[in-house]
Amino acid sequence: MSFIWSLIVGGILGWIASLIVGKDVPGGVIGNIVAGIVGAWIGSSLLGSWGPVIGGFAIIPALIGAIILIFIISLIMKGSRKAG
Repeated sequence: MSFIWSLIVGGILGWIASLIVGKDVPGGVIGNIVAGIVGAWIGSSLLGSWGPVIGGFAIIPALIGAIILIFIISLIMKGSRKAG
């Protein structure tokens, strides 16, 4: 059950981060889940695990990490569209 809870929280974090950045994550719901989980890893690596924890994710660092990840992905996608 904790795996499913992690997927749900990761998806919500990815979705909120995409709303904040104003860019859609490629892949829809699965992209949001991946962005949330990978963003949580990035955020906890950079900022540690402080703040409220839900589904195994420290929410504030995870959200910041997801925002960073989505911003970087949007820059890469924008650059690949110009090159092609």
